[in-house]
Amino acid sequence: MIKYIALYRKPADPEGFDRKYFETHIPIAESVPGLVRAEVAKVSRVPVPGFLGDTELHLIAELYFENEAAMKAAFKTPEWASSGANLTEIGGMELVAMFTAEVVA
Repeated sequence: MIKYIALYRKPADPEGFDRKYFETHIPIAESVPGLVRAEVAKVSRVPVPGFLGDTELHLIAELYFENEAAMKAAFKTPEWASSGANLTEIGGMELVAMFTAEVVA
């Protein structure tokens, strides 16, 4: 299994961002073909500060795919493109760092 991870820093208007993110972005992301599971968590506390400098984390989104081939195929779909366009529209691209990771345990 492989996952696509998005770390969002805290926006200037957390409530406004959350409203747009959960009402528009999540439904689009959940429609991506090949997606096995999606999780979004709100960061409530960072027990060991300093690792990310002065970045204050807000959300962590994890999108799981069966394997790398399934994830790469998902990246080529209209739904994935729509998800990226929506994230840009709601101001999320300025807040996010994204990466992939293979689930090993």
